[in-house]
Amino acid sequence: MSAGDALEIVPSGAALGAEVRGIDLTRPLPPGIQAALRQAWLEHLVLVFRDQPLDPEGFLAFARGFGRPVEYPFVTGIDGYPEIIEVKKLPHETVNFGGIWHTDTAYLEEPPMASTLLAREVPPTGGDTLFANMYRAWETLPADTQRALATRHAVNVSSKPAVSRTRQDRLAGREAPEHSAVHPVARTHPETGRRSLYVNVAHTIRFTDLSEADSVPLLESLFEHQVRDEFLFRLTWRPGTIALWDNRCTLHYPLNDYAGHRRVMHRITLAGDRPR
Repeated sequence: MSAGDALEIVPSGAALGAEVRGIDLTRPLPPGIQAALRQAWLEHLVLVFRDQPLDPEGFLAFARGFGRPVEYPFVTGIDGYPEIIEVKKLPHETVNFGGIWHTDTAYLEEPPMASTLLAREVPPTGGDTLFANMYRAWETLPADTQRALATRHAVNVSSKPAVSRTRQDRLAGREAPEHSAVHPVARTHPETGRRSLYVNVAHTIRFTDLSEADSVPLLESLFEHQVRDEFLFRLTWRPGTIALWDNRCTLHYPLNDYAGHRRVMHRITLAGDRPR
């Protein structure tokens, strides 16, 4: 059986997410399979691959099939692989990296197109990741709210919540470096042409035409709206699970519900472009 015959895309049944079956990522993917995976990713926003025991070279090769790996801001990569960072929480630690709803590094002028995470060690229970569909969030806003937001921009910063600090910063007692960027509230996806709601509670602090205080009521209503249950997909990890998600139209939230246990993941970030 060829790789193409074996490929199966199984939708999660939720607002986003699909599991990819029938391929071995330790082997190079034929161009036709790679193209089919990209189309599935654009359709489902999050792709999940199970039982993929990739070494760092293999993980990088997988990521390069979708984009250009880049170094993550403020975090040193693993030995020999600056583009691969370790996301680790030890049994005695109480805070997990990024433990709040967010899209990755929205405070950069060119936020990443995508992120991919490979589970190395997972707790016996807990440690799931929630994903939210920002196409749905935008499309279900009332028409008058869409009109009010369609041409507005918002300020995003790197140091809003304590949980956005990296593990390295926390262990060293450092505050997160301050970065900021202005992006459209309604972002148009450069590949699908669809609009999505591009604000998040971790990084967005105000609209450009309002003060922080005056921005609070509308932002809080958007933050609540964009993570409604009907927009969500919940991923339960196993060692060797890979997830690839589209930062241009999703939010994610790694749950911190595994106190006393160890969780180790490897992550690669893919270069993006300026939101429009």
